[in-house]
Amino acid sequence: MGSLLLDADQFQDLVVDLPTQKPAIFRQLLLPIVVAALGRPANAAAWTAMFQAGAFSPEQREALTAYLDKHRHLFNLFDPVQPFAQVAGLHTAKGETKGSALLVATAATGNNVPLFSSRSEGDPLELTPGQAARWLLHTHCWDTAAIKTGAVGDPRVKSGKTTGNPVGPLGQLGVVMPVGRTVYETLMLNIPFGQPLLPDDLPQWQRRTTDGKIEETLSCATPAWQTRASRGLLDLWTWQSRRIRLIPEETAAGVRVTRVIVAAGDRLETTPDHETHTAWITDSSASRAKKAGKGGAASAVRPRRHQPGRAAWRGLEALLALDRAGDQRDATATRPGFHTSVLLGRLGEVRERLPQAYPLQVELTGIAYGNQSAVIEDIFFDEIPLPLTALNPDGIVYGSLLTAVDQAEKLAGAVNNLSADLRRAAGTDPIPWDKGQRPGDTLLHALDPLVRRLMVGLRRVGEDFDQSEQGLEAWEHHAGRATWKVAEQVLSTAAPGVFTGRSVTKDGKEHVYRLSTAERGFRDRMDAILPRRAAQRKSA
Repeated sequence: MGSLLLDADQFQDLVVDLPTQKPAIFRQLLLPIVVAALGRPANAAAWTAMFQAGAFSPEQREALTAYLDKHRHLFNLFDPVQPFAQVAGLHTAKGETKGSALLVATAATGNNVPLFSSRSEGDPLELTPGQAARWLLHTHCWDTAAIKTGAVGDPRVKSGKTTGNPVGPLGQLGVVMPVGRTVYETLMLNIPFGQPLLPDDLPQWQRRTTDGKIEETLSCATPAWQTRASRGLLDLWTWQSRRIRLIPEETAAGVRVTRVIVAAGDRLETTPDHETHTAWITDSSASRAKKAGKGGAASAVRPRRHQPGRAAWRGLEALLALDRAGDQRDATATRPGFHTSVLLGRLGEVRERLPQAYPLQVELTGIAYGNQSAVIEDIFFDEIPLPLTALNPDGIVYGSLLTAVDQAEKLAGAVNNLSADLRRAAGTDPIPWDKGQRPGDTLLHALDPLVRRLMVGLRRVGEDFDQSEQGLEAWEHHAGRATWKVAEQVLSTAAPGVFTGRSVTKDGKEHVYRLSTAERGFRDRMDAILPRRAAQRKSA
């Protein structure tokens, strides 16, 4: 760990077992060590100087080394007194333990049985110390909800268990994580500049006292836990949502973890507004009034979750809704709004201090839970190449990207409308929006690499209007060709009766559906959606 941090500029990225491990490792370990040792950059200028340095300075390396040396004993995974991110001696009244698969999101255990798992719950899972450490951090961030083992010393245990446990804190978010060219740059991109640390904002390894009331000590070293607000970034990043004990054993292959105890841990009162790794939904006034009327929380904002199966660029409007006066899309009386993450907001402030063509990547991760959040149904991971100039809401690239995304969605809608008109002409109902595979979904899949290619290309155009227009013209040309390819498949499968069509009366008006009108209407919609392509065709 020490060499990874001190020489972070020498490493490109972390290799993990599952994409959701990466934000867990950065938040639970790497980021808080750097901030605890060096503090937060005070302002944009200080942050920029650190980022442009490209590596830790000799003085910073010395401070990091001193911090790691001072707290080295707190990072021992199997220490009998202070095991890292665990509770020493954690046990149940009957001395039960469970298999280490309980930590592994992709392993079969209890009700959580992945569809294509090659293992059953009865198969023992031997974790190396490194694997156990990664899944330990992952569990604190992403663990499933519902019933947990009751530990001796937890005053809230009833009948040997605790209930009402929420999912881990990252499981309540749609994680948005900027990534750079090296681990050092990724660290800097994930440390927001601004307010200094509060005196009681400490990482979990500095909250390990076993004496005193937990409400006063905020200790995570005992089986007792509490529901509270976070004290700041370090507290939030290293949140101990579970009380865990790894049980190592000597095997022929070395030390392995095969048994664990996972009990209830601290619960966040609410996701705080200083949460760095999520975009936000701003609820409408009607929605807040409805929640308040039912006795629920009436918070103005809540984390924006990712939708499995939906490409990240389709939510670009939310990622580019900078949290600055006039820049975020505000909620109306009936429609929710949104604004971007703290980190992308800060990058928007310093974008002019960084190279225009900087290859910023944004990784998005999330977990979809099922059956009262007690099982993992799906894992979301995507990454997009985001031009820094797109973080300027008054810039050309910002408008160009949102134009292309809007066009992609409208093209998918046009193809779906073509399919619906042809089905009506054949005397059948359109495919429901929430059932079956619609042709618009096929088109969006085909447009995916085109949108990403456009985003990479727009990194280089800056505020050059002509180059941006050339990029949009190329995009519209390729998007139009992909759209027609899908539309031709829809037309080729039309039933024979659609040539003559049929007449449908709805709301007192007669509508005629036939192949010729459906195709003509589709062509008109395409021209309206892709005006540059239409102009090229007319001038040819």
